[in-house]
Amino acid sequence: MIDKELEKYYENMYSLFHNEGWKSLLVDLQENAKAINSVEYTTDLNNLHFRKGQLSIIATFLNLENQIREAEKQALEEDTDADNG
Repeated sequence: MIDKELEKYYENMYSLFHNEGWKSLLVDLQENAKAINSVEYTTDLNNLHFRKGQLSIIATFLNLENQIREAEKQALEEDTDADNG
C-alpha cells in the first residue's frame, strides 16, 4: 500500500481531472497551442524560443493526467515488489 499522503495526492489529482473547469482549461490550451505553434507569426529567434517554452508548458498540462496515472501505476508496482521481495 502506498503511503496515505501520496494516495491523497492521487485522489486530489483525479478529482481535479473530473472537474469541468479542468476540461475547459485543456480545450483552451489546445486552441492556444495551435496559434502558438504557427511559424507564420514568429518574429525572430527570441520569439521562436519563447513560443517553444509556451508549447512545453502547455504540453505539461495536456499530458498531466497521463503522467499522474503512470506515476501511480509505478508507485503501486514498486510497492507490490517491496511487499513480495
